[in-house]
Amino acid sequence: QVQLVESGGGLVQPGGSLRLSCTASGFPFGMDVMSWYLQTPGKERELVASIATVGSSRYLADSVKGRFTVSRDNAKRMIYLQMNSLKPEDTAVYYCKGIKFNTGGPSDDYWGQGIQVTVSS
Repeated sequence: QVQLVESGGGLVQPGGSLRLSCTASGFPFGMDVMSWYLQTPGKERELVASIATVGSSRYLADSVKGRFTVSRDNAKRMIYLQMNSLKPEDTAVYYCKGIKFNTGGPSDDYWGQGIQVTVSS
């Protein structure tokens, strides 16, 4: 059974930093792309960052460029979201998502349970 587990969330003051981690287990061949999404009450999940597990392809949403970085450790099957210069509007539940592409068919998508990040003084 594939599991994605996030950690590292919590309460931080504006201007502070947090590092989210996501570990994937139960999938022997790993994911192709791993991503971070955020969701605020009443809104759809939105993509924050993505990273391919092979190669150097990465994506960051405009709202977090210059403040967040996404990285991976393939040996540990983990990805990270380093969040610096946090703002109150970054407050959300952050989700880790793993995507495994299937030749000729839809991808298999997996979600973590989400972790709360609160930016407040």
